[in-house]
Amino acid sequence: MLTNKRMGLVLSKPVFQKLGVFLAFAFLLTGCSPKLDWRTVQSPQEGYSTLFPGKPEKIERRLPYQNQDIPQTLEAVKIEDDIYSVSTIHLSKDQAALAPKLLEQLQGNLLNRANVNLESAVSVDAQYQTTNRQRLSTKDYFLEFKSSGAVEQSMRVRWITRLAPDNGIWIYQISVLHTAPARVDAKKFFSEEAYSNFFDEFHPE
Repeated sequence: MLTNKRMGLVLSKPVFQKLGVFLAFAFLLTGCSPKLDWRTVQSPQEGYSTLFPGKPEKIERRLPYQNQDIPQTLEAVKIEDDIYSVSTIHLSKDQAALAPKLLEQLQGNLLNRANVNLESAVSVDAQYQTTNRQRLSTKDYFLEFKSSGAVEQSMRVRWITRLAPDNGIWIYQISVLHTAPARVDAKKFFSEEAYSNFFDEFHPE
């Protein structure tokens, strides 16, 4: 297993825009959903199982990165003011060396919007459990994004890297994005059971 390193490069503008469009497209597809209706979602191709509070939409695409073609998958569902999502990037064995920098840029995508870095962001130590019940350490980050004036956005996010069966690398981003007129205390808000369940029940291989 790979472990996350403390990294802080800014995401390059073209990749930032492509990822932003990808996520925005997914959020439009999810539309309005009923209140929490928890169900286990198995994603064997992406190497994980998780608990979603509704039926997620799944989008697959190819991410151009450093002249290479990288598969990316997003599963997401919108429940009222919240978007629950799992983003997966797969790097083949030959692409595995790209993992540290790509992870760094994915993190910068969100951290820069909240005007923080890995050291200054509000975070808590956490654990996740693999499908074979091994417990491993990680961190959850609580972000409050710059105000747009009309709405306030905050997020709880976790990044996990895992060795894939083909000796490549999985990079997972598990997150809940909250969008509402009033700002919330992200750490307190996302500590509620409905959000904790989503993170606790994410199980990579």
